[in-house]
Amino acid sequence: MPPAVHDLHTARLVLRPLHAGDAPFILRLLNDPSWLQYIGDRGVRSVEDAIRYIETGPVFMYARYGLGLYHVRVAADGQPVGVCGLLKRETLEDVDLGYALLPEFRGQGYAREAAAAVLSYGRQALALTRIVAIVLRHNVPSRRLLEALGFVAEPPISLADDQGELLLYASEP
Repeated sequence: MPPAVHDLHTARLVLRPLHAGDAPFILRLLNDPSWLQYIGDRGVRSVEDAIRYIETGPVFMYARYGLGLYHVRVAADGQPVGVCGLLKRETLEDVDLGYALLPEFRGQGYAREAAAAVLSYGRQALALTRIVAIVLRHNVPSRRLLEALGFVAEPPISLADDQGELLLYASEP
């Protein structure tokens, strides 16, 4: 049985598991031009699609692996910022870090703060020794963030469910 998924707290953020009530937020995030450009179109066009995405993605991963994407919000006022978490993809051997923020919250250090909390949780609570991240070559802000978090570039990869070459980064303690 996988470990329970717990809320995470940082100086400015609260990270909690996603649930169906987050569907309007997820609908907005997954249709943001940056999400579509750098992560891909998940076909989420309605609140119902967003609920299905949450239930078959994050909620499924929580139950199966004890990890998944978290809803990231500002601790002071509860404003939704984005998502960040650990994912277990069938196409990757290792667990990988994923994150995305709404446009108005980029460039304020929230992604780094949320990712650092998730990485710490993965290492301490889940005993992960290697965590990877995949990113498109032209996604320079994400590459900079991964490098700032201590990730090191490895040879590029191609995944069956993605188009083209992806850069692979790895973090080991």
